[in-house]
Amino acid sequence: MRYLPHNDADRQAMLSAIGARSIDELFQVIPEAVRLKDLLDLPLHKSELEVDRIFRDYARQNIPAAEHAFFVGCGAYRHHIPATVDYIIQRGEFLTAYTPYQPEIAQGTLQYLFEFQTQAANLLGCDVANASMYDGSTACGEAILMARRITRGRNKAIVSGGLHAHYRAVSKTMMKYSDKDLVCFDPSPDDPEGDLARLLDAIDDATSCVVIQTPDMFGHLHDLRPIAEAVHAKGALLVAVVTEIVSLGAVMSPGEMGADIVVAEGQGLGNGLNFGGPYLGLFGTRQKYVRQMPGRLAGETTDADGKRGFVLTLSTREQHIRREKATSNICTNSGLCALAFTVHMTLLGEAGLRKLATLNHKRAVTLKNALETLPGVEVLNSRFFNEISVRLNQPAAPLLEKLAQRKILAGVPASRLYPDDADMKNILILAATETVHDQDIDKLISALSEEL
Repeated sequence: MRYLPHNDADRQAMLSAIGARSIDELFQVIPEAVRLKDLLDLPLHKSELEVDRIFRDYARQNIPAAEHAFFVGCGAYRHHIPATVDYIIQRGEFLTAYTPYQPEIAQGTLQYLFEFQTQAANLLGCDVANASMYDGSTACGEAILMARRITRGRNKAIVSGGLHAHYRAVSKTMMKYSDKDLVCFDPSPDDPEGDLARLLDAIDDATSCVVIQTPDMFGHLHDLRPIAEAVHAKGALLVAVVTEIVSLGAVMSPGEMGADIVVAEGQGLGNGLNFGGPYLGLFGTRQKYVRQMPGRLAGETTDADGKRGFVLTLSTREQHIRREKATSNICTNSGLCALAFTVHMTLLGEAGLRKLATLNHKRAVTLKNALETLPGVEVLNSRFFNEISVRLNQPAAPLLEKLAQRKILAGVPASRLYPDDADMKNILILAATETVHDQDIDKLISALSEEL
């Protein structure tokens, strides 16, 4: 009760106002069958010191990513983050700042968002990028809704089987109460070309957009140029999704390849794994579509004295008074994560990003070559960046548990993302970033050789 200011008289007054005799009566709407009959089997009271010790014991059961052989990717990647990044984002003026509603006193926030947009637009190959979004998955859903607004009357979005399962699930949730039809193809870990061919055959006059991820969930890289040409010929838009932002230091950007809307997960630069978040979404598009872009846009201007300044050029969210006319109801822009991205990107520069991407690819090539020497392992990728998929001669999930006991985090079993798909049972997805050493690969190959 120490944090609740209401006394008994206050609570009784509120109950009287809503016509309830007791607090227990408020819970009568919960079905009897799902109510707890007794207290949970938890300690009733522990001191702060005892609670601290208990949870430290729990934490010791984890296998820290930074201390062991780590090959987990599949949408969130472990990269080295310079200490400068954390130092800068923890400065008080950044750490405590939020939405810049009053530009005259938020010039620093608006300026770094402006720089972030510039970096994002360059990376994605787009004319314009917004001031960031929640994460890559919600940005994907927003892109589908944006394509619907642009194409007017076309209600179908066609989704590649290579789109990350979580992105697909989030998009389905966002479309649930709209009139948009989401056509999702089954994943094809060993037939990426066939997946794209089937996807293009499905385009018709009702199609607003086609959604393709590259590198896709299984690590396959796609040349989007012929796909963009085919999509545009049918009057639809191409939405490209990138979950590993570092890949854009090595491969042609989706915008350059003809994508109309490009969304990405920016976690790989400046933001650690953080047990699953917070992350940040990147969103770019063509200049002619800018007024249909969700989120907001920080712009550069000059004041009455001719001095350089920054403003919110475009604010299309419901909290900026647009209400039902808003293009997005996502109410934050992951500002601190965007700043971390910008700081890391600034430290790298173009040359540094290219070197980082090259190192990632070399690590993945070394991993692929080593895996190909093992009996019982079939590598499924011919074109990849830093992530590959393999088909094992046994189910991947229980094998990963055995390897985890040996302090090797060997990747993500596809069955975790597609538990009802029997074809996914033996598929394992592995990532090798610059943080993977030769000793880690040797340890993985040795353990796999024994277990297989």
